[in-house]
Order: sequence, then structure tokens, then C-alpha cells
Amino acid sequence: MTFSWTRVGAIFRKEIRDYRHNRFVIMTMAMLPLIFIVVPTIEILTINATVSSSKLDTRIGLALLYMLLIPALLPSALASYSVVGEREQGTLEPVLITPIRSTEFLLGKAFAVLLPTLVIAYAVFGVFLAVAELFAHPAVSAAVFERSHVLTQLLFTPLLAGWSIWVGIAISSRASDVRVAQQIGMFASLPPLAVVALMSENVITPSLGLALGLAAALLLIDGLAWWVVAKMFDRERLVTGNKT
Repeated sequence: MTFSWTRVGAIFRKEIRDYRHNRFVIMTMAMLPLIFIVVPTIEILTINATVSSSKLDTRIGLALLYMLLIPALLPSALASYSVVGEREQGTLEPVLITPIRSTEFLLGKAFAVLLPTLVIAYAVFGVFLAVAELFAHPAVSAAVFERSHVLTQLLFTPLLAGWSIWVGIAISSRASDVRVAQQIGMFASLPPLAVVALMSENVITPSLGLALGLAAALLLIDGLAWWVVAKMFDRERLVTGNKT
């Protein structure tokens, strides 16, 4: 059976429909972005004009880094629920016994997490930029709109989300409890963010070449993760409930 984007699309549409009727998903998508927009917004609005340039860069870097927690944690919470949550509801087995490849099934679920994550993360970032432009001190606003800051947000948001999605799905496919899967998934989603944090704090000297190199490496890892997770995906165990 050859790979089919039609089947991927069917899984994607099913997941999006299910999200609309899932209180946990709705609450997660609503609350996490609100939590992670408040602190950065307060941070840039409370920076005064007399702060030194080094402290200004540090505070803005921390504010923007805080916003990158959205693509790190939001998809992790959703992806960690994607398999074990559906299994608990009894809706996983009917899908797995259909003629669909594991790669198609997993990719459809991954896209269903990635799309709303990107919409929410970029929308929140857009609100942040609007607040900085309209209400922050001009020097602070200019620093926020510095090319490297904007590039980091735009470039690493989907890549961090991709890592979190595959880690979350891998954990979800092996876990037997939703809460355990989500807790482990959130911790496992943070390592790539540590490198971005070091760049934001100038521990690692940021540059366009370094950012593009890290982005390419993370993109490769995301692609390999899909293959690895598909290989470890045990349909028989999920259908029969056998834990061995």
C-alpha cells in the first residue's frame, strides 16, 4: 500500500473535528497562550528609557524567549494526549484496524497539532508586536523589532513545535495514562529551547549563520523523528491492549 496524502488528510480532518468537542483541548489552546503573553507584555511595558543597552537586550530576549514556550509546551500537551487519550475514549481501535499506514496516521495527527499551534503562536506574537509598537517606549519598540529577534520567533516556532509534537506522540503511543504522558512530554520538549535560550542571553553569540544552521539541524531532527516514531508505533499493542 503506497503512501497517501488523502488518508493523511482524513486523519487531520478527524482530529480537528474532535478538538472542537474536547474540553481539555479547548482549555489548553485558550489558557496557555494567555499565560505566556502576559509576562512578556508586562516586561516590555515596564522597561524605562534609562536602562542600559545590555540590560535592554537581556530583558527583551527573556520576554521573547518566554513566548517560545508556546510552541514548546502547547503542542506537547496536545500530542501527548493524541494516542493515549483516544485510546482511553475507545475511539483509537476503529481507526487502527482500517487500511491506513502508521506513517499516514501519525502525520495526520502531527499536522492537526501543528496547524493550530502555529496559528496561536504567530497570533500571540503579532499581538505582542502591536503592543510594543503602540505602547512601549520607542527605544524598547525598536529593540523588539530588531531583525534577529523577529527572525528567531518566525524561524524556531514551527521547528520547536515539530520537536514537541513527535516527542509527545512517541510518549503518548507508549503511555497508559494521559496525565503521565503530558508531564513527561512537557519536560522532554524543552531541550531544544535551551539552545535558543543561550542565544537569547548571548551565552552563545547569535548570528544569522548560526541561527540558520541550528534551524536546519532541528528540521532534520524533526524529519527523522517522524520515521523513528513510525517505526516504534505498535498498532497491535494499542489495539489489543497488550503491554508487553
